[in-house]
Amino acid sequence: MAVIRLALFDLDETLFAHREAVRAGIADVLARDYPAVDATAHQDRWDDLEEHHYSRYLTGELDYLGQRRARARGFLEPFGVTLDDTAAEQWFEDYLHGYRSAWSLYSDTLPCLERLAAAGIRTGIITNGELDFQLAKIVATGLDGRFEHIVASGELGITKPDARIFEHACALFDVPPAEALYVGDRLATDALGAAAAGLLGVWLDRDSVATPDELARAASAGVRVIHSLNDL
Repeated sequence: MAVIRLALFDLDETLFAHREAVRAGIADVLARDYPAVDATAHQDRWDDLEEHHYSRYLTGELDYLGQRRARARGFLEPFGVTLDDTAAEQWFEDYLHGYRSAWSLYSDTLPCLERLAAAGIRTGIITNGELDFQLAKIVATGLDGRFEHIVASGELGITKPDARIFEHACALFDVPPAEALYVGDRLATDALGAAAAGLLGVWLDRDSVATPDELARAASAGVRVIHSLNDL
């Protein structure tokens, strides 16, 4: 096996505690608009809406604002609320206020990056998202300056798991894919996508929810499975 010279990372739910911030944002808007409603089930429902409509954005079915509007409309539909474009965008901005206020890193993020730096391993990020929005998270959580390159699908026009986004990142570092690894919280999008591009795919299964079938798929592709960045 080649010596690893480059460690590339996903951002949301890998380095950055996205889901915790999402829950804070949803709890915030529900407390304002529907204080008697238990936020828990609706936070899970928001996760499903995010997964569905963000996937539509990644495939080009919706533009970036369109997926935001669709998520807002879908979330408020059970409450009997219908939103036009302007109202949907404003509601999403209100949600983002609470989301942004809860931005944080996982506790294992900085120790992992510090160990890699001490070992002379170069680091970068590949994220499916808009560059400006992802950079705002990086700056707000103190990650700025820790990565040589940040590749965002919104700027490149290519999304994970397309091999070209992984190849592009490796080319920026002038490191062959065989000498790079990629760590992400999604098996197919992150770990298998990276493995198909020739990198060592690493699946960060923080909650140990992998099924036997998923573990078999990972093993077949040479993907490593870890449960914390401390294992990297």
